[in-house]
Amino acid sequence: MNNSRTALKTAMAMSEPFCFTDQSYSPNKIYGKNVFSLRIMQERLPKNVFTRLEKVIKTNGTLQEGDADVIASAMKDWAIENGATHYTHWFQPMTGVTAEKHDSFFSPSSAHNDGNLLNEFSGKMLIKGEPDASSFPSGGIRSTFEARGYTAWDPTSPVFLLENTHGKTLYVPSVFISYTGESLDRKTPLLRSNEAVSKQALRILRLFGNTKAGNVYPMVGIEQEYFLIDRRHAALRDDLKLCGRTLYGAMSDKGQELEDHYFGSINERILSFMADVEKQMFSLGIPAKTRHNEVAPAQFELAPVFEPVNLAIDHNMLTMQILRNTAEKHGFYCLLHEKPFAGVNGSGKHNNWSLCDSEGNNLLDPGQTPMDNAQFLVFLCAVLRAVRKNAVLLRLATIGAGNDHRLGANEAPPAILSVFLGTQLTAVIEDIADISHESKEWKQDIMQIGITSLPHFSKDVSDRNRTSPFAFTGNKFEFRAVGSSASSAPANIALNTAMASALDEIAIELETELTKGASLTKAVNSTLKKFFKEDLAIVFNGNGYSQEWQEEAKKRGLPDLKDSVSVLKQYNTDDIMNVLTHYQVLNERELLARQDILLENYIRDIHVEIKLTHSMGKEIILPACMAYLNTLAESAKNAQILLQDAANGFELQYYRTVRENTEALYHALDALDKEHKRVDSLHGALPRAEETRDTLIPLMNKCRYFADTLEKLVDDSIWPLPKYNEMLW
Repeated sequence: MNNSRTALKTAMAMSEPFCFTDQSYSPNKIYGKNVFSLRIMQERLPKNVFTRLEKVIKTNGTLQEGDADVIASAMKDWAIENGATHYTHWFQPMTGVTAEKHDSFFSPSSAHNDGNLLNEFSGKMLIKGEPDASSFPSGGIRSTFEARGYTAWDPTSPVFLLENTHGKTLYVPSVFISYTGESLDRKTPLLRSNEAVSKQALRILRLFGNTKAGNVYPMVGIEQEYFLIDRRHAALRDDLKLCGRTLYGAMSDKGQELEDHYFGSINERILSFMADVEKQMFSLGIPAKTRHNEVAPAQFELAPVFEPVNLAIDHNMLTMQILRNTAEKHGFYCLLHEKPFAGVNGSGKHNNWSLCDSEGNNLLDPGQTPMDNAQFLVFLCAVLRAVRKNAVLLRLATIGAGNDHRLGANEAPPAILSVFLGTQLTAVIEDIADISHESKEWKQDIMQIGITSLPHFSKDVSDRNRTSPFAFTGNKFEFRAVGSSASSAPANIALNTAMASALDEIAIELETELTKGASLTKAVNSTLKKFFKEDLAIVFNGNGYSQEWQEEAKKRGLPDLKDSVSVLKQYNTDDIMNVLTHYQVLNERELLARQDILLENYIRDIHVEIKLTHSMGKEIILPACMAYLNTLAESAKNAQILLQDAANGFELQYYRTVRENTEALYHALDALDKEHKRVDSLHGALPRAEETRDTLIPLMNKCRYFADTLEKLVDDSIWPLPKYNEMLW
């Protein structure tokens, strides 16, 4: 018996598709060529308009009336000169992906149908668009009959051109709000959180005598992990196409146990894909920096350099789109799911975060002597307080059905939020808090290698701790718990808001001490001593995977919320709502709507997997197993005829083993279908989400267990689905 999979194996053995691209381009020549950048604005805009727009971009000011028409005209001319025919307001609704509606620049010149076209793009068209708000997740903010919503241009993120085989479109990064003014997207609260943290950070800088900084902005570098498999394999697997992960599949005979893929030599076909991705990223001004093989087979990573957070997130959303589209062109299928393959590492998105002032100073850079750098210690103190007091808020920023597969496992940070500082920096703050009784000397050691010919270099002040969800890495913090398919906006909204709250507390404490007549030095010392002592419980430098840490974290009072549903139950608690509403990042109505949206997203993600588990099991796997049972039955029957002692021979035993697992799969699929219908009929998002987690996911895993057992028993030529051995290697 032959099937599509075995035919594909034969075809792939005979010819391997390569798709080489032109790699002779110069990054310097194409970098930012498809971006309406400050340089191009300066060339095309009147000087006074450009000066005012630059101020808006750099200081979050307000656009002057009348400037929008001038800017829109320059944008339109630039876009059309570069081959664009349409424009779109590009926004980030609560679907988890971006959205766009294309409008043409061109319209008939008059009602007399003279055959001419005019191109138009006014300031009003630039500033405002109108998508259907009821067709996007709103959590009850908009009813089906209340369709009006608005997109509004975000001047802080530059417009750009996206090109394809059919031409170019001008993309205008935008926020998305309802007719009644509530945020229906992820960009709006991000921009609000940027303003909140800037306002509070400036209070601290002013106390330290900094009068030059006009604002403070988060800087972010987002590492992106992904898997690539041959597109022809994905075409034979509905689970990969519809869910982004394998719902069935036994572990490959070789996984990552040899540790030979990580940082290994990059395959030529993969390198061709990577070069094509980077070329497109460069043209959009996305500063791609690193590329390498990741830990799991068929897994890779790319990372850009740091950018302002709003731009970094826009660029990451674009990067994911480029990865998917370019993979198809090269004969690959790009998987951004957090756990596409069981038994090997999943994918994350490391969010490297710091704060900079408008003069370009990194406020989390300790310098050479951090114990003498009072300003750094104050901002470090704020980070510890932000994470300790807002651990649940930060955990909410990492939820998702896909991310539940990796958080807490020995491949990703645990669900318990803690901060890694390293021994030297921890010693400094223990000293300040009077917890350590002996003074620690800070020094930068020289690495001793023992080879004369190699140059000396300084050790970093701390090691890297890959088990920590929030680790200090020299001049920034790496938040490692974000899922690979997710937007980083929620993580940065949470970080910015938590930091604003902590800086607010510290500023009040310092201002109070100064009002009493204390010197700045004395006020800083007493504040740091008090806050470090309260917040040291969040610092943990050990193995976050260990059972001992889970027990220790419980003693320290740190929350351990292991799955998305457990975290989402906390969304409308006072601790979460108060900090977000106080700093005007989200109002109460927006918060309750988001809780509903995220619960529904979780339920829908899992229920698609459940329906697909059932249909693939019944329509693909069971028929293959039944066909093989017929073959085994014939073998057992023939053995009994030919051999007198065959009644208990291996042929019959093998038949029974396959039949028992096939029958078990059949009954498990029926139970899954029955329970799915029951859970679907429940009222309320939270009860359905809890039942999905507690009942349906275990039943789905049970179906997979029997199917994966059968995959190892059934004749390879009969098994219908591409196997891990084939896809990963």
